[in-house]
Amino acid sequence: MIHMYTNVISGFAARLTESELEAMSAMPGFVRAYPDRIGPSLPFDEDTIAVGAFGAIEKGVFVSCAAGNSGPVPSTLSNEAPWILTVAASTMDRNIRVTVMLGNGLSFDGESIFQPNSFPPALYPLVYAGANGNPATALCANGSFDGFDVKGKIVLCDRGGGIARLEKGAAVLSAGGIGMILANQATDGYSTLADAHVLPASHVGFAAGDQIKAYINSSSNPTSAFLFKGTILGTSPAPAITSFSSRGPSLASPGILKPDITGPGVSVLAAYTGTTFNIISGTSMSTPHLSGIAALIKSARPDWSPAAIKSAIMTTASVVDHSGKPIVNEQLLPADLFAIGAGHVNPVKASNPGLVYDLSADDYIAYLCGLGYASKQVSVIARRTIDCSAVSSIPEKDLNYPSISVTLGGNTTYAMVERRVKNVGNAGSTYWAEVGAPYGTYARVHPPVLRFNYVNQEKRFFVVFKMVGGGGGSQGYLKWVSVNHEVRSPISITYKH
Repeated sequence: MIHMYTNVISGFAARLTESELEAMSAMPGFVRAYPDRIGPSLPFDEDTIAVGAFGAIEKGVFVSCAAGNSGPVPSTLSNEAPWILTVAASTMDRNIRVTVMLGNGLSFDGESIFQPNSFPPALYPLVYAGANGNPATALCANGSFDGFDVKGKIVLCDRGGGIARLEKGAAVLSAGGIGMILANQATDGYSTLADAHVLPASHVGFAAGDQIKAYINSSSNPTSAFLFKGTILGTSPAPAITSFSSRGPSLASPGILKPDITGPGVSVLAAYTGTTFNIISGTSMSTPHLSGIAALIKSARPDWSPAAIKSAIMTTASVVDHSGKPIVNEQLLPADLFAIGAGHVNPVKASNPGLVYDLSADDYIAYLCGLGYASKQVSVIARRTIDCSAVSSIPEKDLNYPSISVTLGGNTTYAMVERRVKNVGNAGSTYWAEVGAPYGTYARVHPPVLRFNYVNQEKRFFVVFKMVGGGGGSQGYLKWVSVNHEVRSPISITYKH
């Protein structure tokens, strides 16, 4: 891999699986690999985005940032400051489909933007790039096909290895191949992407790739064809968390659940420079969706703070997909809170949340002092002199955040969390608490009923957690339910030994 930069503002490191490292070590120019060490996140006072965002929210400007594209590895997310809306990426119910048809009659749906009319749906010779035992060839690295005949064949390539998906196709094309099946490795599971490949191609999931390899190994004359089906709507499951979306928990502030929310970030169609349009995937695609939704809410509710807008987005998010089932991850398992945050954004509901958890800049300062930051560090973030000894600091768990995260275990078997909610719905509204206690935890809300006499009235409540078993980690929820609204906050419990 060659990475060239004109301007560098941060370091670069490739994160590889063991199989990818094995393949990389066989490539020309390989020097050395260093063991993976995920160190502490950058302190907020050294994080220029966090510092800049704090100044923005003080002026009433809403800030949303991408969680990052380093998933599904835990604790890989960026932009962890609680005054930032940290956005994960999920799929839409749309597929730009290319079906792989094998010579034995089996078929597997994949994706690609490239949908040529001139490529006939005929069976062509099929070969696995790793059949020669060279891990670099399995990954379809440029120049790795020397002595391996792929001319006139469709080539099955493994995803990953630090080699871009489009580069794999280019390597196949330059070696004389006429098509590519790009198969996920286990970590990416069922997450596929629609790319503008340079040759006929289909990106399939891990299970499909394994079955195609089994067919190749069992056949003396394996063949395959591509059936280009264009855009398919109403696909399922959707939305689903994609494999690349970075995961929590936060290292910079473990007591704040991150990411906050997820939005559409896979195969997003938009205008593009240098051409009419492009389709791109990433948390940098989901984040603009959330920024736009926040702008719409701000236009409808100009008096709302950035924290109120964030609360509205988070507490109205959906935790089920279009079929009513729990939103899943790249392995088709229910996505946990460190992947999905509060859930998938629901713009319509976010415009009318009923209640909001509001915060001011001073609340964040009390949180930073409670987090153990020195007065000098907090002053850098706030860009004014702060003396933490004169601040009524609070623990992370008591920041008036729309989600709840506590740690139990060891000598700590009990925790109490304090929150405040503001009525932004109708005057005379009544809300009843509904708590889904995480496994191994008893939870109680006091008071269990909140009655609001007027708009913008605030009420305080407490949630008590008591460990009654369990271990590892668990998740639940708190809902405030009225006749017209359901205000939902995710709960994360981490158990320590």
